[in-house]
Amino acid sequence: MFLLNTEKSKMKFMKIGTKPDTFYTQDGSRILITDSPNDLVIRINNTSYHLHRSSLVPKCGLLRRLCTDSEESDSVTIELNDIPGGADAFELCAKFCYGITINLSAHNLVDALCASKFLRMSDSVEKGNLLPKLESFFHSCVLQGWKDSIVTLQSTAKLPEWCENLGIIRKCIDSIVEKILTPTAQVSWSHTYTRPGYQKRKHHSVPRDWWTEDISDLDLDLFRCIITAARSSFTLPPQLIGEALHVYTCRWLPYFKSKSHSGFSVKENEAALERHRRVVNTVVNMIPADKGSVSEGFLLRLVSIANYVGASLTTKTELIRKAGLQLEEATLADLLLPSQSSSHHHRYDTDLVAAVLDSFLMLWRRQTSAHVSSNSQLLHSIRKVAKLIDSYLQAVSQDVHMPVPNFVSLAEAVPDIARESHDRLYKAINMYLKVVMPAYFEQSSSLVLGTNGFTLQVHPEISKEEKKRLCRSLDCQKLSAEVRAHAVKNERMPLRTVVQALFFDQESSSKGVLSQAASQVLASRGKEVPTDETSMMHKLHLGPSETVSIGKAKSMREGGSQRGEDKIRSSTDPRKLVRQGTGSERKYHASRDR
Repeated sequence: MFLLNTEKSKMKFMKIGTKPDTFYTQDGSRILITDSPNDLVIRINNTSYHLHRSSLVPKCGLLRRLCTDSEESDSVTIELNDIPGGADAFELCAKFCYGITINLSAHNLVDALCASKFLRMSDSVEKGNLLPKLESFFHSCVLQGWKDSIVTLQSTAKLPEWCENLGIIRKCIDSIVEKILTPTAQVSWSHTYTRPGYQKRKHHSVPRDWWTEDISDLDLDLFRCIITAARSSFTLPPQLIGEALHVYTCRWLPYFKSKSHSGFSVKENEAALERHRRVVNTVVNMIPADKGSVSEGFLLRLVSIANYVGASLTTKTELIRKAGLQLEEATLADLLLPSQSSSHHHRYDTDLVAAVLDSFLMLWRRQTSAHVSSNSQLLHSIRKVAKLIDSYLQAVSQDVHMPVPNFVSLAEAVPDIARESHDRLYKAINMYLKVVMPAYFEQSSSLVLGTNGFTLQVHPEISKEEKKRLCRSLDCQKLSAEVRAHAVKNERMPLRTVVQALFFDQESSSKGVLSQAASQVLASRGKEVPTDETSMMHKLHLGPSETVSIGKAKSMREGGSQRGEDKIRSSTDPRKLVRQGTGSERKYHASRDR
């Protein structure tokens, strides 16, 4: 027996025997070149081995018994279709009996071990037999190596029952976990680490997550056993467990890193879809309960993929709950996930973001009522999320197929206290009403060619009522002076919003009457300064109540009396105009009146 590559940095193999290989194949049979006629035929499925009892029977307890039970004849035929490892494993054992050179490593050790155990090639049958040699190699060499242990454990997937009974799986897992828990200063074995930006020459110390890539090659059940055993030691931080889950997910879900799932066909890959579903369900169950053990971006991507592969409702609910716990850590890029709905044409999955936001708000309200955290901490958290949602609304507003209800529900889901300023929300609404698209769409009749190679398009079929719904959650009192000035000149905004902006602009001014600039804005809404209310209604498409308000504004500008000022304050007061809206709006503004 010769042992080669015994250095820690290399995988190990064992070489047994000295004779050359003289097996050859003829008509589906494996025949050994020898001077003696064969008297033993071993059939394994579709392969027949023509061998000699004098060489195999002394070393194989099973063949000794079977040949004794058979009637004495010139040739004995035995079928061994159930031998573990099949014909290849049997051939290794047969070559050992003839003294032919065989090479054993972590790749074929499991098959050879199980086959020799099946054939009963132990020391009790003959001294120096194959089984004890393999066991010695397994314990003294394979289990001492890092990659040897992983490769051996992976190969047990073909013979799980045999390997479980022989203790191979448990010994490999114990060996791997022991090395994972080894301090990084003592790690001397070769490992795979290909993270972007990491160069081994520049880093003398071993990274803490050095082991995550190698174990990601394992099958799902074996990987779960490794993680479970490592966690049971209570020595690994949750972030390391989370990193291992992230690496494994990227390894086995090919579309995890991309923003599109178009490369995967559900109909053509139903088996693969089921495997991916198992990966998602298993990984979610293994995520540590500690907040921050995995990133928010990882959780959100996993929610999206869970929807795509059809993961269980329990899995998706748990993922949304975990994502809601740390929503404030998300970035805008994390939220821009592709829509999974085949019935909708909009680009982004706003339903997913809304579900995670609802989960966050539910926890936030519970903490606020229970005072489990300081008010300043909770306020900081909710305001950070509000800024994130407003930025998300700005991004999705550029999707021409984004439905108004989806946009409005997200905008109104954020509590009033969360927005110190409504500038970001105003920008999102304004962007929704004005979508800039590439000029190559100019052949569409619904587009109007603009300047600089771009085309200006308003969201198709958006009505006045939908515009009002878009602006319903906008509080002009929380707009900065610069943004409010933009709002009163914005012809895309509903007149009610413009009037509100004018009112609060006047209220914040020290003057008692509308400034000359505000009068010019009202005039510009009609393109030309109207001389009567009919002209204003015709050019702005105003309703009767709004026309009355503009008429009173005009009379106040012309008279300039204190009485006119009182009238414009009363008739254009946005708190009265908004009361005509929904019940939730009336409740909000009534409380502000008080």
